[in-house]
Amino acid sequence: MRLVTFDEGRVGRIEGDEVVELAVGSTREFFERGGVSASIGETGEVLPLAGVRLRAPIQPKKFFHTAGNFAVHHRELAKVNWSHPVHKGIVFFQNVDAIIGPEDDIVYPEGLTKELDYELELAVVIGKSGRWFGPEEAGDYIAGYTVFNDITARDIQRREMQSGVFSFSKGIDTFCPIGPWIVTADEIADPHDLNMELRVNGQVRQSGNTSDMVLKLRDLVAFHSPQGYSAGDLITTGTISGVAAVQPNPFDFYLKPGDVVEAEIQGVGLLRNTVVPWKSAHDTEPYASSIYAD
Repeated sequence: MRLVTFDEGRVGRIEGDEVVELAVGSTREFFERGGVSASIGETGEVLPLAGVRLRAPIQPKKFFHTAGNFAVHHRELAKVNWSHPVHKGIVFFQNVDAIIGPEDDIVYPEGLTKELDYELELAVVIGKSGRWFGPEEAGDYIAGYTVFNDITARDIQRREMQSGVFSFSKGIDTFCPIGPWIVTADEIADPHDLNMELRVNGQVRQSGNTSDMVLKLRDLVAFHSPQGYSAGDLITTGTISGVAAVQPNPFDFYLKPGDVVEAEIQGVGLLRNTVVPWKSAHDTEPYASSIYAD
């Protein structure tokens, strides 16, 4: 099943070129009520897919990040002059209020950053609440997948890394595109063999496969479980190689207003967003902060 949120928060499943509306208040509620294993009714309304506006497919209660989990990208990170090493299994929380959906704009905060980067990631949707379990049980918690583009302000991240953390640089408003829908787990035969590709203005910037993950999905889901899950929570799996920050000439690769970013994962979907300047979204001068001035 491809599960969507559309228009003003309606929920549906895609059937061919149509959306069948489901009688449920949100995709999070869909999973809270048992997801594909539950008897969730339909409203009777069927709409053409081309005629609806797709939104971010879910608004999770918690959004867990994993860093440095793809082997090739991890080796790339070792070449960057971070103040602290990036180990596999680094965990932090994403700001759920930064979530945007397909075709929503990524707003470039020119007053805060000059180094806007992209990171294509597979996101896992948790299907039920639970905690304190091992890899042998973790498969029961994986309900589906969506595409995530981890937009990152690298200049802010370098400053954060002086304290060994990075969160603000990834949690700024509109920095969390997900979508275009949730593909339920039963639709993906092997989540560890999916091609991944990110393009900017049609040019391939990232290319890889989920087979390169160091911590596989069951291990990753179990690893996060001491923090406790709610149905509909998201876990990211880390990005693949090719981000702008690791290039010899990163400023030729950093995102800029006008760029169209396409993040695609085989069998999961294609997430497209455009980077826009601050003034296209705000009636003020670009927000700035002097916190790092000293």
